[in-house]
Amino acid sequence: MAAYHAERASLGPHDIVVLHDPAHGRRVRIARRGATVIALEQILDGVTHDLADGYRDAAELDSRPSSRFAIMVPFANRIADARYIFDGQAYDLQPGVEGAQRAARHGFVRGVDFEIADLAADEHGARASFFTSAIRPGVHPGYPFAIDLTVTYILDASGLTLEARMRNAGEQAAPCFFGWHPYFRFDGTPIDAWELQIPAETLVRTDADYIPLPGIAAKVRMSDAPALDFRQPQRIDGREINHAYADLQHDADGRARTHLRDPASELGMAMWQESGVMLAFTADTVTRDVRGSVALEPMESWSDAFNRPDCAAAIRLEPGAERVFRCGVEIELP
Repeated sequence: MAAYHAERASLGPHDIVVLHDPAHGRRVRIARRGATVIALEQILDGVTHDLADGYRDAAELDSRPSSRFAIMVPFANRIADARYIFDGQAYDLQPGVEGAQRAARHGFVRGVDFEIADLAADEHGARASFFTSAIRPGVHPGYPFAIDLTVTYILDASGLTLEARMRNAGEQAAPCFFGWHPYFRFDGTPIDAWELQIPAETLVRTDADYIPLPGIAAKVRMSDAPALDFRQPQRIDGREINHAYADLQHDADGRARTHLRDPASELGMAMWQESGVMLAFTADTVTRDVRGSVALEPMESWSDAFNRPDCAAAIRLEPGAERVFRCGVEIELP
């Protein structure tokens, strides 16, 4: 008998999958729409804590407020003025749109119904793989490239792992990188009391539209930004955070871990990633439950990476080539 379980279920009209780890009291619910995590449950002292501040119902899964747990492909967060240049060619992601309405954010797959390519469980873990070929030439203005995307979630004794596999299915090189947009919460305690630790040596400076400054002007040593320096665990207190952290320091196992902890319950988590940057956001501008959660966003590259020469090599995907990004959540119990 498998120690873990994986099954199909539904949320209103939406298909979801449920991964269950009875031994550790954990359950993850993932919607086919956007391959979106909608719940990350941990039982502690007989009480179920949902650590995910995800979509609450089918209506939110349709409207996608604040892009909760969004899979961000082929780009993460923002592209300045929704325009970019790749291999000498200029592209416009919003042709005909002018002024303040111009905004390119979070990629193209948030509203896509992925295929469930694999759903299985055994004594080692439960896994679900979601696949889409929705990114194709002619589908999205300003992006004439073909990307196959597989997102696999694995629930095992260490927690939840996400593996994103991007393959260039076209005949020309493509700009492409991965990001994840999860929000986490601890019930009953305000975020100002939570402790945050980010193992970064560099803070990314941005303009008023959260676009990183050009070149080396974007990088600030953490020692020169003490108000946002979380290299040691600190209470969030009243700080508003909407910043990317770079030059992440890795543990001996090759993972860089950002920690979030509730001192009251002593429940915590570590968001790990093997590469890239971490964007932390205290949800000050969301459409519901302002400062009710903290987004910890592992990204393969920077916001506006399509326009940054220093990111060009990281985002380039040659025809037929494949790139993998891995991250995940380790739940830390008292």
